[in-house]
Amino acid sequence: MQIIFHIDVNSAFLSWSALAALQAGSGTDLRRIPSIVGGDMAKRHGVVLAKSIPAKQYGITTGEPVVNAFRKCPHLVMVPPDHTLYQQKSRALMEYLFHICPDIEQVSIDECYMDYTPISGKYASPEAAAAFLKDSVRETFGFTVNVGISDRKVLAKMASDFRKPDLVHTLYSWEIREKLWPLPASSLYMCGRSSAEVLRKLGIGTIGELAQADPGILEAHLKSHGRILWQYANGQDDSQVLPEPAKAKGIGNSITLRRDVTDRAEAQKALLHLAESVGERLRASHQLAGLVCTEIKYNTFRSVSHQMSLDTPTSSTDVIYHCACTLFDELWNRTPIRLLGVRTAKLSEENEPVQLNLFDYQAPVSEKQQKLDAALDQIRRRFGKDAIKRGSLLDSRDDYQKH
Repeated sequence: MQIIFHIDVNSAFLSWSALAALQAGSGTDLRRIPSIVGGDMAKRHGVVLAKSIPAKQYGITTGEPVVNAFRKCPHLVMVPPDHTLYQQKSRALMEYLFHICPDIEQVSIDECYMDYTPISGKYASPEAAAAFLKDSVRETFGFTVNVGISDRKVLAKMASDFRKPDLVHTLYSWEIREKLWPLPASSLYMCGRSSAEVLRKLGIGTIGELAQADPGILEAHLKSHGRILWQYANGQDDSQVLPEPAKAKGIGNSITLRRDVTDRAEAQKALLHLAESVGERLRASHQLAGLVCTEIKYNTFRSVSHQMSLDTPTSSTDVIYHCACTLFDELWNRTPIRLLGVRTAKLSEENEPVQLNLFDYQAPVSEKQQKLDAALDQIRRRFGKDAIKRGSLLDSRDDYQKH
């Protein structure tokens, strides 16, 4: 049985800013007073990015407007974000964890999964290993982490979100009835506000009620996302810890939107931009992708992603776009979107023989479509990216900043 840790820095941005202030001579530890890291309101980032535990006691939540936070706590202390500092702290932490166990999968700036199996012989138990890891991070860096332990990735993630800070929690698949099911459905991983509201209207208030609901009814109201929530509520997750991120062996792009997107059609235009870019890069490198992944970052700064494998590897813009849109529909919970990303992985050389699947529902890319993609690539290389556009993109403004 695989044992998985989920390691999450407690209020990362706030903790890292607090340490920097203390090292600069400040006599106040931001973690011990009502304080937040707040975005620049002049640049439309006027939301709470991180909060201290004392601030949480005033009902302040991550992602809410800064002005609301100050209404709740007039003597609140706010500091601006320092993303350069946060990247440095994140890099140092991941390097430290890598030397404890190389089988780690970083999923955001302040969290990662770790496969306990390679180091199991060094510790009396997973709990002992997690406690050592937690304590050594605190002693080495001065900030704290929570460690969730489980035999499933999604449950390890949920366990690390239990009571904080500086704690270790288990949530094995056989513990979900006792530890997970009594919790409100809104606390389930990937259950956003709109999904929680739909569940409330269906009379579903707890994760246990969600787990025992008819998945067909959930899908009727929440599409494929309803099935995902039902699976997570039942502790179903077969995904493995991936020590090397897909992007290290893939091709992808992301777009930061100049304004929050709440319209599916507008999001699809951004996905088409990305699919064109990714497809062109695949074709330029003479590679085919066997996996497509769509990433969404909401205006609350929460990121989610989902991926699908292809029976027939491709470099076709149309196929990548279709997959990206399918994944988008599975993921999006109607929260305003700040960033979209499309990544491909499981790359192979375009002249590599491919085993065809007689039952593959995906139609092969026609020779005509391949020639069209090649012609568009050639025109853009010669005359510039904007020399030719699809008709569906002609009325779109330059609202994207690519990464």
